[in-house]
Amino acid sequence: MKATQKPRSKGIYLLPNLFTTSALFAGFYAITGAVNGHFEIAVIAIFIAMILDGLDGRVARMTNTQSEFGAQYDSLADLVSFGVAPAAVAYAWGLASLGKLGWMVAFIYATCGALRLARFNVQHSTADKRYFQGLASPAAAALVAGYIWMLEAHQISGTAAVYGLLAVTSLSGLLMVSNIRYHSFKELNFTGKVPFVVAVIVMLVLALIYVAPPLVLFVICLLYALSGIVLTISLLRRRRKEKKADTAI
Repeated sequence: MKATQKPRSKGIYLLPNLFTTSALFAGFYAITGAVNGHFEIAVIAIFIAMILDGLDGRVARMTNTQSEFGAQYDSLADLVSFGVAPAAVAYAWGLASLGKLGWMVAFIYATCGALRLARFNVQHSTADKRYFQGLASPAAAALVAGYIWMLEAHQISGTAAVYGLLAVTSLSGLLMVSNIRYHSFKELNFTGKVPFVVAVIVMLVLALIYVAPPLVLFVICLLYALSGIVLTISLLRRRRKEKKADTAI
């Protein structure tokens, strides 16, 4: 006699999906803020979405509530919060003044965000967990939002600022779909012990963010975006040395 199989639950886990929904709300709020001309609130909402997006996965792992539904829902929320929202904010802030060029760059950024998320979903099970292939969509969104926030905080505008936004938006979009490697920092253990100097560095960074949040956050995001280029060059050189060593044997 065959054992009766327990019917699979059709419910969803509330806690991690609540964080995902909150991140989605923050992204949608950023879009509405851009439409109404509240750009500082819009970019802050994108950074809030980043924090919530980082929490939902950790909460799911801590509570053992990972699910395929949650993973797919998280990707769809990321597309809104880190793909559509930054493009809409950038377009409303200054790219609209460039006509079709600005519209095209905003659309390219949103499309690159969608392609980046689709590639991540396909390669998630086989990719090296230590690195991201291409700039992660939250980091790209932070780069665009940080630039706009910096300009808004210092009341900087004009043609040069708009073309700077054009360059930042284009660069962020292309980096998302590139093959450049970035540290994922997933191997970091936040529950373990760290050297005392790490605590001091974290304290100094938090102090700098408190003093000038827009400028410091933009600089941090820019340095992270550039770090991938340095890391990729370093990995390529290491592989070439290993190939030369293998051929020499």
